Amino acid sequence: MTSGGPLVLGIETSCDETGAGIVRGRELLADSVATSMDSHARFGGVVPEVASRAHLESMTGVLDAAFAKAGVRPSEIDAVAVTAGPGLAGALMVGVAAAKAYAYGIGKPLYGVNHLSAHVAVDQLEHGPLPSPCVALLVSGGHSSLLLVPDVTGGVEPLGATIDDAAGEAYDKVARVLGLPFPGGPPIDKAAGDGAPDAIKFPRAKYHDGTLDFSFAGLKTAVARWVEAKRDAGEDVPVADVAASFQEAVADVLTRKAVQACQRHDVRDLVIGGSVAANSRLRALAADRCEKAGIRLRVPRPGLCTDNGAMVAALGSSIVAAGLEPSPLDIPADSSLPVTDVLIS
Repeated sequence: MTSGGPLVLGIETSCDETGAGIVRGRELLADSVATSMDSHARFGGVVPEVASRAHLESMTGVLDAAFAKAGVRPSEIDAVAVTAGPGLAGALMVGVAAAKAYAYGIGKPLYGVNHLSAHVAVDQLEHGPLPSPCVALLVSGGHSSLLLVPDVTGGVEPLGATIDDAAGEAYDKVARVLGLPFPGGPPIDKAAGDGAPDAIKFPRAKYHDGTLDFSFAGLKTAVARWVEAKRDAGEDVPVADVAASFQEAVADVLTRKAVQACQRHDVRDLVIGGSVAANSRLRALAADRCEKAGIRLRVPRPGLCTDNGAMVAALGSSIVAAGLEPSPLDIPADSSLPVTDVLIS
């Protein structure tokens, strides 16, 4: 192990991105990603079997590209980290099998880690060590969660989560209603730039319920019914205004509850991660509300918000540095791995 910290290979295959990242300590050396998103677009969502096959086809090339960019050989790696869950079962199996093969082949330890904790740990590659404690808001197509993080290598406490659709899932469904491409996040964000966020008053579920949970299914339905009513009346649908108003409702609820979580637990630092963390309105509203509340905000650059191998390597590096025992080579892929299990041991 070099003085710069452990050299860790991270492998990510929880959904539709095949990712391989290499970090030394908290320094990102390589982040190689292949996506099968285009293959899912015509279905309007990720097809698990298609994703699994794409991982099989992309894995070798993604790994080779990561090693080439980092300028290191597999034999130089100190440890291999892999997303063991949560995620799509078949997709996870591909990554876990590849990680086991690499770890066994080079005689280095294997660490099966939690996908959600990795989304928190990746911020260290951009902003340095995580504050202890911090609150993490994770928002993606599969997850909308609030976590209290005393220590990302082992101390993660769930504070709240969506009771139905995740925020990213709602974006995808609203995009389909508006005739926008899949995945829905980027096209809605772009369309919203030409719209008025206060044009339509869409509902904010669980806004005043006192919990730190979320609900976006009702919002998605409200948008669909509003658009349907316009079309039934023979009127044009103001796509930009709908997109902006929908996006405002999502960002409003997410940021309000994230700030509340910090205040209730006397935490001064908020980390936002996951694919929806790349959304421009969420980032802007979070920055405004955190500044007013005296909370320090940390959000990785958009490229580190989506699923990638760098985030897995970042968490693996922290785990190695903390001296935790590696996972056995017979670890399973666990599609429902709870967020409290940061490392499978």
